[in-house]
Amino acid sequence: MEKQRNVLQVNGLNVAVKSAQGMLPLVQNLQFELKPGKILGLVGESGSGKTITSMALLQLLNQKTMNVEGSIQLHGRELNGLKEKEMRGIRGKDIGFIMQNPMNAFTPVYTIGNQFVETIRIHTKLSKKQAIDLAIASLEKMNLQEPSKIMKMYPFQLSGGMLQRVMIAISMCLRPSVVIADEPTTALDVTTQLQVLRELDRLRTECGTAILLISHDLGVISELADEVAVMQKGRIVEKADVYRLFDHPQHDYTKKLLQARPVLSVNEELSKLVI
Repeated sequence: MEKQRNVLQVNGLNVAVKSAQGMLPLVQNLQFELKPGKILGLVGESGSGKTITSMALLQLLNQKTMNVEGSIQLHGRELNGLKEKEMRGIRGKDIGFIMQNPMNAFTPVYTIGNQFVETIRIHTKLSKKQAIDLAIASLEKMNLQEPSKIMKMYPFQLSGGMLQRVMIAISMCLRPSVVIADEPTTALDVTTQLQVLRELDRLRTECGTAILLISHDLGVISELADEVAVMQKGRIVEKADVYRLFDHPQHDYTKKLLQARPVLSVNEELSKLVI
């Protein structure tokens, strides 16, 4: 059986920022790959370089203040160094992006429908009516009630959980090869978190999308990821299959992360309820 080709291949990725002291390294020598239909979890404490990594992959860092070196290949095509116009054609169509704060993803003065339809029409040759139909169908798949009504609403009229699902619908409607999800469940209630995670799982299963799931929530990572890469101070210090990493962590930092998880003793809690 032929080995599946990686959708995204990252080799020797280095990101540095200009400072008064010279170039300050933020991310150093990252190596990882995304496979079709698989989820790679990227974990680490705040400031470890997770979001900088995602911004580098999308070529969204300011070139005047940031220096990005190394190789980022999507289906064998080098992304690092591409012109902005070419990257705009890739973002949204080939690489979807789910932000940490859904409010930041939408322009407050335009309706959801206006922004959804514009995204579709930028990347396809669909008519306005076809784009509207696709947008409504995509919202329905996210289990959002009355999608036609949502299309006419403004971002501030939707809850954080609804906006997050709208953002996933927009990210996935063009069936991108890769989705980068940066803390997609932060600031959501537990029920909505579960819905969002189920949608990500469904989309990778149905569409074969490769997902980079960035999170500091080890519960989310253990639930969804196939492989896990652990970041510390801009470096990947350990990378392994999710079961192996959680059951047999090798690096001291990984062990500390796992030990820091809140643990509820079920027997202890149940004993308190027994009269």
